[in-house]
Amino acid sequence: MSISRTVRIGDREVTRIGLGTNRLTNTPQNVDFLRAAVDAGVQLIDTAHVYSSGESEAAIGAAGLDGRALVASKGGMGAGNGSPERLAAEIEESLRRLRTDRIDLYYLHRVDPETPLAESVGALKEHQERGQIGQIGLSNVTVEHIEEARRVVDVAAVQNAFNFAERRHELVLEYCEREEIAFVPYIPLRTELAPREALVWLLQRSPVVLPIPGSLNLEHVKANLAALDA
Repeated sequence: MSISRTVRIGDREVTRIGLGTNRLTNTPQNVDFLRAAVDAGVQLIDTAHVYSSGESEAAIGAAGLDGRALVASKGGMGAGNGSPERLAAEIEESLRRLRTDRIDLYYLHRVDPETPLAESVGALKEHQERGQIGQIGLSNVTVEHIEEARRVVDVAAVQNAFNFAERRHELVLEYCEREEIAFVPYIPLRTELAPREALVWLLQRSPVVLPIPGSLNLEHVKANLAALDA
């Protein structure tokens, strides 16, 4: 079975293997690594406000990728942080760290138990309308959460834990496939399968799947990208 190489996120087509950066720190070596990963074919780099206490975003900003990769970040992790005021503060900080005036894709990192979901995504919509956010995504959500959010905003991507061994979000994936929403599995390699097998399984599972294996090693990144040629 041939694997489609790209998936659409909003108005942009990207290669279906991204790069997770939850362990990335802001060092010259890691900045060089990011540039090399994009040169190798990575077209989506995933980060978050909380990753490495902000150093992940800072390293991406220092890499100066000039739009060659779609950069996705997240905010609103933890109780109370999904409020419009807190999200606004995190978005402003992420913009500064990433050295940009627009984040290509911005996820609500987790549904806030203290803030109605409609208020959280409504705040993201306001920043989108100002031009500070391109596309809006959701992370760690159920089908019901997605449907509720879509009554307020267009949802371009959903990021949940998913891999060969961890499939509790099958219904979310099936919903995303029906609705043509990109489904971005995190921890895609946390299985008994070899990394290539794990990625090929995910890529074949649905054409909307875009895994984001984390790495700080360029050879690993190239090996991950080679799964697209399976």
